[in-house]
Amino acid sequence: GPDERAEMLDRLGIKRLAYDYRAEHVPTFDAEVEAMKRRGIEMTAWWFPSALNAEARTILGTIERHQIHPQLWVVGGGETPKNEAEQNAQVEREAARIKPIAEAAAKLGCKVALYNHGGWFGEPENQVAIIERLKRDGVRNVGIVYNFHHGHDHIPRFSALWRTMQPYLYAVNINGMELGGDKRGRKILNLGTGDKELGMLRVIRDSGWRGPVGIIDHRAELDSEVALRDKLRGLEGLRRELATPGSGGPRPGPAPAPQ
Repeated sequence: GPDERAEMLDRLGIKRLAYDYRAEHVPTFDAEVEAMKRRGIEMTAWWFPSALNAEARTILGTIERHQIHPQLWVVGGGETPKNEAEQNAQVEREAARIKPIAEAAAKLGCKVALYNHGGWFGEPENQVAIIERLKRDGVRNVGIVYNFHHGHDHIPRFSALWRTMQPYLYAVNINGMELGGDKRGRKILNLGTGDKELGMLRVIRDSGWRGPVGIIDHRAELDSEVALRDKLRGLEGLRRELATPGSGGPRPGPAPAPQ
């Protein structure tokens, strides 16, 4: 339940949460926010529906009641357009879809972050086009949350892509990365066990960007606390390696069994 989740994050020393939920959690939204507040955990982001529907309004009501200001993380889809006219039409459609969400968020002091989840919408250049289109309508609270685990195809051009995204970035979620890992059952890897994430993190560090960096608990075979401890250990190794090359130590293996 909410209290157990908050206690677990507190034990791990995690003080910021991006809240993902399922339908059964909707009735406990208030309890979730209250539990996090009691433990001093900021709800930095909240997964959000793709349209301003009843569930979206329930989330907005919860945010307003509790005077919190999470980023709203929104996904999208879309087929690849065949020509420039179709591309422009798709940007218009997606901007029109995001606009009411962004306007509702702005009233509560919240930002909206476009979440790359594959497909046309998952290409950062398309997200930038949507954001720039919204700016023409005076909507200025929309940016990007970039997810390593949905960006395997971006690895070869990550440095250039990062420069494109950087002015728009609200948050980044990191993952162990291998070229093509998503196509051979190695999409979600512990930090430090891939061979590409360190280079990607160097690009981010050297760019001067300083925003929220998330770790993800996407390993169904592991208890969440074990999976997150794994990620934190891997992250610490990467931090050491970023600070002093050669100091990161052995790559983290599986977590030891909880005592």
